[in-house]
Formats: sequence, C-alpha cells, structure tokens
Amino acid sequence: MAMQVILRSSAAWLLLGGLALCQSPSSESALEILRDRCIQCHGQRIEEGKLRLDHRDGLLHGGESGKAIQLGHSAESLLIARVSATDETRMPPDGQALTQDQIEILRRFIDQGAPWGNQNLQDSRMDHWAWQPLRPTNVPWLDTQSDANPIDRFLAVAMSKRGVEPLPRASRKELIRRLSFDVVGAPPSPEEVQEYETDLSEDAWERLVDRMLASPQYGERWARHWLDIAHYADTHGFERDQRRDHAWPYRDWVIDALNTDLPYDQFILHQIAGDVLPDKDPRSTIASSFLAVGPWDFVGQVETPSPVIKRLARADDLDDIVTQVMTSFCGVTVHCARCHHHKLDPVGQQEYYGLTAIFSGVKRGDRLVWQDEAQAIEATRSQLKGRKLAIDQELLKLSHGLLLADIVGGGNGFGTGLIGVGVDPSTAGLKQPHEKSGFLDGVVANRLNPTENPWIDSVFVPDGGAGKELAISQSGKIARGIPATGAKVWDAIRNGPVNSQFSTSLDGVDCAPPGHSMLSLHANAGITFRLKADLLDQSFSPQENPSGRFVFSGMVGYFGQTPTQGADAYILVDGQVVNKFPGLGRDDGLKSFRIELPKGDSLLTLIATDHGNGIGHDQICFIDASIAPLDPNTSAQQKDRIESLAKESGLLQGELDRLPEPRKVYGVLSETPASIRLLHRGNTEEPGQEVLPSALACVGPNLASIARLDAQSTDAQRRLGLAQWICSEENPLPARVIVNRLWHHHFGKGIVATPSDFGLGGALPSHPELLDWLALQLQQGGWSLKRLHRLILLSEAYRRSSIDAHSGTQENSARVIDAGNELLWRQNPRRLDAESLRDAMLSVAGSSNGTMHGPGYRDFEYQEEYAPVYRHQVLDSPEVFRRSIYRFVVRTTPHPFLTSLDCPNPATMTPVRNTTTTAIQSLATLNNAFVLQQSERFANRLQSDVGQDARQQAIRAIQLAFSRSPTPEEIDSATDLIQNAGLFHLCRTLLNTNEFIYVD
Repeated sequence: MAMQVILRSSAAWLLLGGLALCQSPSSESALEILRDRCIQCHGQRIEEGKLRLDHRDGLLHGGESGKAIQLGHSAESLLIARVSATDETRMPPDGQALTQDQIEILRRFIDQGAPWGNQNLQDSRMDHWAWQPLRPTNVPWLDTQSDANPIDRFLAVAMSKRGVEPLPRASRKELIRRLSFDVVGAPPSPEEVQEYETDLSEDAWERLVDRMLASPQYGERWARHWLDIAHYADTHGFERDQRRDHAWPYRDWVIDALNTDLPYDQFILHQIAGDVLPDKDPRSTIASSFLAVGPWDFVGQVETPSPVIKRLARADDLDDIVTQVMTSFCGVTVHCARCHHHKLDPVGQQEYYGLTAIFSGVKRGDRLVWQDEAQAIEATRSQLKGRKLAIDQELLKLSHGLLLADIVGGGNGFGTGLIGVGVDPSTAGLKQPHEKSGFLDGVVANRLNPTENPWIDSVFVPDGGAGKELAISQSGKIARGIPATGAKVWDAIRNGPVNSQFSTSLDGVDCAPPGHSMLSLHANAGITFRLKADLLDQSFSPQENPSGRFVFSGMVGYFGQTPTQGADAYILVDGQVVNKFPGLGRDDGLKSFRIELPKGDSLLTLIATDHGNGIGHDQICFIDASIAPLDPNTSAQQKDRIESLAKESGLLQGELDRLPEPRKVYGVLSETPASIRLLHRGNTEEPGQEVLPSALACVGPNLASIARLDAQSTDAQRRLGLAQWICSEENPLPARVIVNRLWHHHFGKGIVATPSDFGLGGALPSHPELLDWLALQLQQGGWSLKRLHRLILLSEAYRRSSIDAHSGTQENSARVIDAGNELLWRQNPRRLDAESLRDAMLSVAGSSNGTMHGPGYRDFEYQEEYAPVYRHQVLDSPEVFRRSIYRFVVRTTPHPFLTSLDCPNPATMTPVRNTTTTAIQSLATLNNAFVLQQSERFANRLQSDVGQDARQQAIRAIQLAFSRSPTPEEIDSATDLIQNAGLFHLCRTLLNTNEFIYVD
C-alpha cells in the first residue's frame, strides 16, 4: 500500500511538469504541499468554505473567512495562521499537522509573492488508473507465438518476466465440460462428449465454442450473472415482502438481449432509459425495469403515516438505484458520499446528489406495456359489462333482493341509480351517501392511512385466477392493495340482486356451480368467517310459509398471529348488532352463530377488526341457487324470463371472467422529477441547497447533454443524458468493467479482483495493458459480447489444465512464484454455483424442463398475511424442474438448499459470489429432499435407459454424472455398490462427488 501511494504521488507530480519555468524550488515545494494536503477539500470538485487553493487566483481571492494570503506578508496571511494553529481551527483538520519545515516553505512562498505558473494544480485522486482514457496498446510480438491468440501473447510476456511456465492444455473431456458449464450452465451429454473427442479437425474447438454461444441456454446462463449484479427478485423485500407477479419480463429481456447479442452500449442505454426512448418499443420499456428490480420498502414508502419515515425510505430507494447503476455499468461506488465528503474519494457529496437528481422522477410499480392489447381487452370488457348491466337491471325489476354487500368483479358494480349505504363499525350505524364523509363520492383506496380517508367507496373482490385483490369503487377506478387499516373497516352496500361468480373455490368451499353466489366480507388479519345460508322452507308460497324467513348459520374464529391480542367480530342486521364476539383468541376455536332475517328487505353486515394490524379477506358462499324469494304473484312467464335472464347474465359473467388481464410489467413509473437537495450528513430532515442533475467530473469531461440539464429538465432528459454519458467513447469505465466481468466468470477471478469497484478502494489490475486492449476490442467490435467471449474462449489461457502434476516444491515452480495464479499459468478449478449444481442434478436425472420464458416456478407454499409467508417445499412436477434462472425469487425467505451452497442474498448486489466450505453443504447435498428426489429419478432414468443390468447401469450413471467414460475400477466399484445397497444409493453418491460438484 505504501508503494502504491508513492507511485500515485509521483505520477501526480509529473503532471506538474507543465508549470512555468520561473518557479523557484520553494514555490515548487509549496505547490506540492498545497496539492497533497489542501486541494482535496479546497479544489475544483470540493470548495469547503468557498475557498479554492488549486490556482493562484483562489489564494488571492480567498473564501468565506477572507483572503488566504497577503502577498509578501506571510505573518499576516490567514493560510499560515491556520496551518500553524494548535486548536480546532488547525488546517488540515484531519491527519497529521504540517511540519515546521513545510510551514516554513509556505512562508517563503508567500513572502516571495506566491510565484505560480499558468496551470492549476491537479488533484492526485484524478490520476487514478481507472479514470484515464483507454490506452491503445500493441499486441506483444513473440517469435515463438507469432500466430497465437493476442491474450496469450500478453500473458506470455508477463510469465516470461517472472520465469513461469504454463501448464499444457486440459483433456478434451475436461474442456467440453468446462466450456459447457461456463457458457450454457449445464453438463454436456455423453453423446456430445464423444462427438467432440472424436472430431480431430483443427477447428473442432472453434466450432464447439460457436455452437455453445449460439445456444439459447447461453442467455439463460449469463443472465444469472447479470441478475446477481442487478439484485433481481420477485418480491419487494423488507417486512412486507409482497409479491411482484409481473417482475419476470425483465429477466426474460436480459436472456433475450444476451442471446441476440444486443450491443453492450445499447444494453446499457435500454436499461437506464428504455421506457423514454422515442421508438416506444415495449421491449425497451421492459429493459428499463432494471432500475426497479431491487428491494423496495412498501411500509416506509406507502403504509407508514409518518412523513419523516417516508422521506427516509425514498432517500434509501434513490440511493439503491444510483448505486446499482454506477456500480453495475461503471464500477464506481458513489454511495459513500451520501453523508459527507471523503478525503481520498474522488466522488464528492455534490456529485452524489447530482446523480440522485437524475433518478428523482423514477418510481416503481406495475405498468401496461402493450397498449394496443390492453385497449382491445378493455373494449371487449366494456361491451360485455354493458350487456350484463342491462340484463341485471331488468332482473332487478322482476325480483326482490336482500340489501347485501356487492361483490361482483366486473358485474353490476355500483350500478347507476342504485342506493348505497355503509356501516360505521365504531357505532354500527348506517351511513348515507349524502353525508360529507368522503364515502361513495369517488374516493379510491390508494393509501393505507385510515386517518385521512376512513370512508372509502370500495370493496374487495377476487381478481380472476391471479389470487390478488382489487378495490373497486363507484367511480369505476381501480386501486391495488388494501383500502384501510384499524377499526375503520366497512362494507360498501348496494340495493340489487346478488350476482354469480363462477369457477371459484374459497376456504375449501366450492362455489363453482352456476347460480351459487358469493358476498365479500371485510375482516382484519386472522379473522375467518364460514357461513352457509339455509332456507328454512324451499317453498316461497305465502300460503305455505307466511313468514318466509331465512336463517344464516355459521362459525367465526380468529387465526391470526397475535394469540394474546385477538380480535373482535360483529354481525349486524339493518345496522343493529345481533351477535358480537369480543376478544376472540387463537385458543378459543370456532364460535357458532345463527341469525334469522325477516321477510322483506334486510341489510346484513359482517365486521371484524384485530385492532389495526391489517385487513384480511374472506367470503360467504350461499349454497342455494338463489337467496331472493320471488313475489308470490309472479307468473310462469315472468319466472321463465327471470330464469332466462339469470342464465344469460351468468354466461356473460363467465365471458368476463375468462377475459385475460392486460399484460403488465413491474418497472419504472416515470414522473416529474422532484427537487433534490444536498442533505447535511445524509439527514433527510436537514436539506441544504438544491442540486442539479449531473454526472461525475472524475471520469472524463461532463458531456453537453448532462451539463445543460437544469431544474426543469424532464425525467426522460435526465436518464437519457446519463445513459449517453456512460456509453460515450470518452468514458473508459463501461468497457473496462464489462470486460473484467466476463474475464471473472471465465477464469474465476477478474483482471481487477473487485469487479464492481474500480475506484481508489478497489484492487489494481493484474494485467492493465491486456484489460485496455480487450476494452478497445469490445468498443471497436460493435460492443459485441459474444465476440469478446469467443476471443477469450479460443485462448490457450482458457484451455489450460487446472491440475499441476508437479509437486510444486521447487523454488522456481509456478506454484511457488505465482501461488495466486495472477499470470494464468493454469486454469482455476471452480465449484459449481448453487443454481448450476441444481440444474446439473436435474439434467443427469432426466428431469430438466427446458421451457423458456414466462412467470417463474414457485417451489413454496404461499400464505397471504399482513406479511406474506413463504414456505419452501420440494414438489414433483415438470413446472418446478425448469432451470433455476426461472425460479420465483423471494427476498426474505432464502431457498434452504440453494442458500447452503452460497446462493446470494437478492437484497444486495453480488458481483462476486462467496465460495465457502461448510458442514451444512455436505449435509444438504447428501440429505436434502430435492437431492433424494433427483437421485430416485436418476435411478429410474438408468433403468429406463439400460434395463436391470447392474454393470450397464454403473457405466451409464458415470457417463451421465461425469461427462466421461468410467475406468474399469470405477465400473467394478459402482457395480458392487448397486448390488449391495441399490441403484438409488449409487446415484446419490455420484451427485455428492467432487468430480460432479467441481469443474476442472
């Protein structure tokens, strides 16, 4: 580290060579002191106290405290007073004070009139290697390797300087297995191995590489690496880890972009600003979901009533977006400047908030992408609703109905002209629409804040087969989520027929048969009602049954997660409480009740609250075909008409239910950018001056598209400007960073060992000339990633053996000289990552389902609570045997098997995965239910392939597991194991061997 500091300082000092020759030795030394100890806080980027010490005018002009120097009078100069101070006013405030010799040099400098050249001092932090332009480098010439891959020629020069000899090529069976896992993430079949081993043509490897890169599985494999960087998941994270059912299109876009070899500069552009590009391509809009795939605090940004928490959550959200963009594409960590300047960091607080301002118009949520499709669906829905409304209004005139909660999703809704009432749970009194309470006046539930809108004209209804809930209002607007919490829970009521909802099963009660109806019940978390409407008498004749009454019988119980607090439940008829169950606890079981309703119009309301811990959703299933008694004077003709209309209404409802929902994507919701202010110490409650959108000064010049941005610039202008700045040829970082990422995944370690940190805190490149040469090849080759892959894969460095046959004890051996293998004298053996190991097990067992794209498979049981519950389980179905890239990823509930194998936490960006060795890994690969399941399926496959012959089973098992032919000794041992323990145990053993789990 000391050597690095000396080299950097020396390089910075060379930049001062352009200073005027008139400088004296003392002035030269004084400038060096100012450069090394002062301009980090008083330079071009940071002007503490509005003082600049990087040029002579700054010294003379001074800052907030006055002039820094008095020419010819050092004793009267503020600069000397501050550097000589021994109290809190001493400068520089951090680190060691200036020595007396240094102070004396500054005195002489001032007394001599502060002689200075015509150039400003250069901040040594700007000399960092990563900020410098890409340096064109000639490929080294080697007489013995004149036709070698340029990569090998660069490495050969480095090895020759160290006296290191590289290992020979790996065997063909090792190479094809290595290539297959690297490029497509799955083992090669025995047939593919045999084909390559017997292909003796000179271009056999080249053609194999091309075939692998052309495979659709290439995109699936390399998308996994990118999603690690993007910290993609299918849930929000935090304590309310809600599902994102429409996040998966972004994952599919990444797969397709890689498979089609989308130029990498376009890959960047579309992910930062795809939704605001002029082409309006839906795929571009999906690409911009990159900005939204990270964790999102639903409670902090939506549910909390605290404005302080909301501001902090929003600041955290913007920090995550800025960090993700800058580390992913530029390898620059900027979030350290959120709270204050760091003396050794070239990114200042002003620049951090300038980047934040670029994304201040970005919000997250579901959005329609295919507008034409959505409009066509909505036109059909509107036409069907209109037809059904006309029929239901005619039915209303022909029949009498109870006043009940309207639950129709896409049916009558709050029909025009119908009377609506609601029940205030705190008083059990009826509320009329004309009361000025915000009720039934078009208020839509879009905030979880009962104190602001205690009355909201919405009800819960099932949303098709998606398992989600909608709030449907009288105004026809739709809002996602839950309308209110606390005791202000209510049902919206209307006067009209009870409509049918087909193909529904709720609480284990099948309501599918036509004519059976459901009512929506609002209840807080944990409350469950199971009700059945029993007709006391099937005859509606007043002569036979003058009373014509109904009886509702049912049970109520609390099954929430707060056993001591419990809940209260109330049942009301015509606004009067007829049953109440205060303080229901989890240990109380189900409570029975029975309610009689008189003949005529009645209002039934069911209310439950668990004191503000959230709202649940339940339904009432009426088993009888109708709950509305007919008028005794109804004629046979009217009855036939009612029956016909009811049937037609049901058919129309069925059509409505079968209409698909417009396809949506969880991604960026573009808004007018909010004002961003510099926060003192990062505190959202101490905002300072407004900061305009800008990029980083340390990386090339600010492009005009960024420099022109002002406070009125749109979200589109800001994000497009940043994307263009990142992709500019003047910016050396994107090419260097992506080249290094590819190198990291092909060799197990990048040329820069910190792939997402090319800053002063990151590692230095082991082969800087090679890194820049590859970066220029990428730029000049049209930003083609596949072309870069091919260049690396065709190198001898990639094809070297990973096994050193020598003991490595000689003093001049490569193992001793370069134990860390920075010179790439051998390939690095690597353990399969968690997903590749799972996919390999599926592959050899014959279970793998190659279906691409679409919603992720869900290998968990899902329970909707205030905070959803995800319980992972091992399922046996083709859907869950898809590749692991298609897994529905839950942030707060890691997959037990994959996590034991170092699958990363999707709450954080993971440019480099950990590779640990723990006892739990061995236990997992030996005993996990998934491994046992696939071992059984592996055994079944072998029996299907070769029958019951134990020796043939052993041969085929080793071929499939290791992608090679077995030795005679292996055949004998495996056959003995089959005969003594069974085929299942051989399969289980093979899946636990190092040869299966590691790639040489």
